[in-house]
Amino acid sequence: MKLLRLIPDQTHFGFMRFRRLSFPFSGLLSVVAIGLLVTMGLNFGIDFRGGTLIEMRTLDGPADVGGIREVIGTLNVGDAQIQRFGAPDEVLVRVEAQPGGDLAQQAVVEKIKAAFGDKVEYRRVEVVGPVVSGELVEAGTLAVLVSILAVLIYIWFRFEWQFAIGAIIATVHDVVLTMGMFAIVQLEFNLSSIAAILTIVGYSLNDTVVVYDRIRETVRRYKKRPLPELLDLAINETLSRTVMTSLTTLLALIALYFLGGEVIRSFTFAMIWGVLVGTYSSIFIAAPVLIFLNLRPGPTGTGAAATATGTTDGGD
Repeated sequence: MKLLRLIPDQTHFGFMRFRRLSFPFSGLLSVVAIGLLVTMGLNFGIDFRGGTLIEMRTLDGPADVGGIREVIGTLNVGDAQIQRFGAPDEVLVRVEAQPGGDLAQQAVVEKIKAAFGDKVEYRRVEVVGPVVSGELVEAGTLAVLVSILAVLIYIWFRFEWQFAIGAIIATVHDVVLTMGMFAIVQLEFNLSSIAAILTIVGYSLNDTVVVYDRIRETVRRYKKRPLPELLDLAINETLSRTVMTSLTTLLALIALYFLGGEVIRSFTFAMIWGVLVGTYSSIFIAAPVLIFLNLRPGPTGTGAAATATGTTDGGD
């Protein structure tokens, strides 16, 4: 049986020749992402803003989302989001935090229950107060920062300091662009979004470590070649693995995005974006940054990189 190969075993792409384009491009995108975070902000969900979440199931057939929205609109409870998820008779209702503390939040639940009576089954009712939501924001931010610090320490001991800085630059690049994506499309940012960012950090790190491990072996093996040639050689040798891993991950995520329902849609969308950005950064950010960090002193020209990767010269 013939194996499926999207990428040939022996490729000779000159990735390093694009480093003078990829760095300004990524820098511009990062600045735009930070600007969007400052100007537009994130669309925080109830987890972070506080409020009430009610999961209900209609007992008389598929849920009429429009009708439910009209009923809740007459209750004067402020901003409310109603969306269908899972089965056709399942609905998720989110109501913004009410002034007046926990008693006001409980009053919202009682209003909604009184409005629908025994026509629906209440599967889940959650009330998140402002104090709890503030703690969740702090805990989520701390989780991302600690994960990035752990990456720095791991790479520093696993490789050399240039690799550690390169991995951190690539990881921060991925996180910033993902946060910018949340800002520009105004996806709801909740605890599952934090989980998505942490997963993206892990995925990007794994991809970067695979490339870095091959770069380290290549640099040790070939002592006389310019560093850009060695980086191209290492990336080409891991390119098939990188593409196949990213593609299979994307296939699973796309299926979850369209078939998994509204509850995990923001998570899967963030993951799809993160896989694409993480694959890009491991090739065009994490690897070429080693040249600027002077991993190996010597010439950095790439004129012969595209043709020399197929040759071998002595190690020592």
